[in-house]
Amino acid sequence: MLKGALHVHSTYSDGEFSLAELRQTYLAEGCSFVCITDHAEYFDSQSVRAYAEDLDRHSDREFCFVIGLEYRCDRNMHILGYGASALTAATNPQAVIRHIDSQGAIAVIAHPKDEFFPWIEGFGVFPKGIETWNSKYDGRYAPRPGTFALLQRLRQRVPEIHAFYGQDLHWKKQFRGLRIAIDCDAPDPSLIVAALAAGSYCAQKDDLQLPSSGILPDDLLAEFGQAHARSDRVWRIFKNGKQTLDRLGIRVPESLKAHLRRIF
Repeated sequence: MLKGALHVHSTYSDGEFSLAELRQTYLAEGCSFVCITDHAEYFDSQSVRAYAEDLDRHSDREFCFVIGLEYRCDRNMHILGYGASALTAATNPQAVIRHIDSQGAIAVIAHPKDEFFPWIEGFGVFPKGIETWNSKYDGRYAPRPGTFALLQRLRQRVPEIHAFYGQDLHWKKQFRGLRIAIDCDAPDPSLIVAALAAGSYCAQKDDLQLPSSGILPDDLLAEFGQAHARSDRVWRIFKNGKQTLDRLGIRVPESLKAHLRRIF
């Protein structure tokens, strides 16, 4: 089993870590791979090739980067392409899913908004996964139970859809404790993508272990719901406070922002 992280951003888009810093940071934390998904709109055909080459230069038998892109779609839906490196002008989510599939990559709807659930259920083309816990969007303490329920409704129609667990890492002071343990013998991008596609992994956070099926006990889902609601209430207080300060022209210190990112 290899330990790593999904949904990570670098200075190639809007992340604070360079590739060298990401490699050093995750190696020090016992990880053997990172599936990186910088935002596709930051690239053109030339820079995306440079991105791929740089990922290769920072990969070896000890640690590897798995190339990926995060595509922005209509209504600001985001779709991750693990293993994807080709740009597209398409913005329709189903067209983007087909574009990712055509590369032999894995399409995952990232941090789906609650309001998107009926829209997603009406798709005729489905992704390989739903990001059921995004520790930036949902918070570090618990995911939204509703996202797991969405996944199970989709699995009734397409059983091979998996639960994905991503850090959505952007900042150096951000929480990084949501990891993936993958059934893979070596840090090789093609093997890692194949294992993700097969659902041969689980998520780990502290004492929690969450399956790729996304099937969780009812009591754990209830616990997640309560923990997420508590965290979300506190976060909204801070968010509303920041908006008030912004209207007054008062800038929140970066040190305070960094501290809050660690907490939430």
